[in-house]
Amino acid sequence: MVLTSTELPGIERVATGKVRDIYRVGDNLLFIATDRISAFDCILPQGIPDKGRVLTQMSLFWFDYLRDVVANHLITADVNEYPDELKKFRTQIEGRSMLVKRCRMEPVECVARGYVSGSGWKDYRATGMICGIPLPAGLKESDKLPEPIFTPATKAETGHDENVSFETAAKTVGRETAAMLRDLTLRIYKRASEHAESRGIILADTKFEFGWHSGTLLLADEALTPDSSRYWPRDTYKPGGAQKSFDKQFVRDYLETLDWDKRPPAPPLPAEVIEKTADKYREAYKRIAGRDL
Repeated sequence: MVLTSTELPGIERVATGKVRDIYRVGDNLLFIATDRISAFDCILPQGIPDKGRVLTQMSLFWFDYLRDVVANHLITADVNEYPDELKKFRTQIEGRSMLVKRCRMEPVECVARGYVSGSGWKDYRATGMICGIPLPAGLKESDKLPEPIFTPATKAETGHDENVSFETAAKTVGRETAAMLRDLTLRIYKRASEHAESRGIILADTKFEFGWHSGTLLLADEALTPDSSRYWPRDTYKPGGAQKSFDKQFVRDYLETLDWDKRPPAPPLPAEVIEKTADKYREAYKRIAGRDL
């Protein structure tokens, strides 16, 4: 079943994002990852089979793997342990949902980059820096950086987040908190990228969100999924251009061939593009977690 929307009568929906529907359950939240997919900030009309399950199961893998590095907001992902009022929605939520602690979120995206790509590559070409961090001259697109860097971004309600300097982030959240977010982001990235490398995958960059619960800073939202991270297969890596990736590359590549102005409504996707994209998400999970979805 491809799930592109959720309906939980009697449960208060508090947010609908590009992919996730969020409901309030007592003092906690229920995160449901749908199979919706977006490109160029537009939600496409069809979903991608298993995408929501991959995002959820990938986050669960990483929350467990990183538990000695950072605490997280997960309470349980077992529907049998959910409050009774949720169990009747099992067909919508099983395998793709998490009951989590409600956190006071920090208003910055915490991005770690080990390679120069995406918006970082655009910044580097324009200024020789990423988020105000000077980098060596002569880097090519997708080159590995001398060491991973912390490149925060402001959270945008619509459109793309905006890369900012550490100093700007510090003015937003306070210098002590900004330093804590930076150090934690880089520690998580180091641990995760080492594991990914052992699975034949390069973790080029990734973004995290953190929030406070009962005085503790927690890793929240999703963790190291193909939607929040740039994963490249090690065996095809070649600096000097864009890389193959474990995400919605097939969708973006297809849309670039169309005469579409990248404004809603987005055009429908061919079955072949949908299936190839689904396969990439499933493969990402299998390679990182070491098991089938």
